[in-house]
Amino acid sequence: MADGGPSDGAGPGPSSTAQAQIEAQAARPTPEELDPEDLLKSFFSDLKEVDRDNEVNRILWAFKLNPFEKLNLRFDATAEDVKRQYRKLSLMVHPDKCKHPQASTAFDILGEAQKELVDEEKRESLLKVLEVAKEELRKERRKETKHDNLVRVASLLHEEGRDGIEAEWEKTDEFHERWKMKARDVLARSEWRKRKLGKRLKEETLRLEEKEKEVKERVKAKKEHEKQWENTRDQRVTTWHDYLKGGGNKKSTGMVKPPKLKTNDEEKLYVQRPVGEQHRPPPPKPAGPKKD
Repeated sequence: MADGGPSDGAGPGPSSTAQAQIEAQAARPTPEELDPEDLLKSFFSDLKEVDRDNEVNRILWAFKLNPFEKLNLRFDATAEDVKRQYRKLSLMVHPDKCKHPQASTAFDILGEAQKELVDEEKRESLLKVLEVAKEELRKERRKETKHDNLVRVASLLHEEGRDGIEAEWEKTDEFHERWKMKARDVLARSEWRKRKLGKRLKEETLRLEEKEKEVKERVKAKKEHEKQWENTRDQRVTTWHDYLKGGGNKKSTGMVKPPKLKTNDEEKLYVQRPVGEQHRPPPPKPAGPKKD
């Protein structure tokens, strides 16, 4: 039968709907072909509101002195890790997408933390403090494991000895968690010393300013006195001249007169004493029995 039937050996072909799905799937780009930025935005667009709120709360309650904690990064994160993490978290808590009332504050905190870690000088200063915290933690670790037999046996079996054991321990989450706690203590102490020093410097500056102000006031008062003295010079000279023209102090001015100087009379061979000392009675004789 040549007419009306299917050809020999040929099965039923795909329907139009199935064919459209196959073509759409073939046209869809693979994950390797997608832009990482588009993937990140697509991921965060599906986040639940509760996840965004939790992240905002975490940022707000993060340790204020450590930008690594604000960005939820380990202390050995690189500059690229910082930029990648900031881009991720900023999309998560952006005020336009997050309904949390303090989303804007959390967004600003992330920005400040990212700037601090990108700045080479500030980053180096922070890493020095974190290194101090690491050294303190290593000392505590050596003291804790000084008599630990398991650590001693593991050190003997390890190719690099005790240093190899410690290097492996410093890669664990336990070490980084303890490092984070120790860093909080060191940063808090450093900040306290900085504020104390700043307070002392401020007090010393105020003291010097007050002293300088007093010196300036004394110099100003002295200059005013000298100026006033010069301005009244003509008046004083005129008064003195009038006094001399009038023959001296003829009229009593109510002022105490100085005593007159006495002149020695060479014709008198005796010494004139004051009136009260011209006659002195002999000293009284002591009372008592008469001596034979």
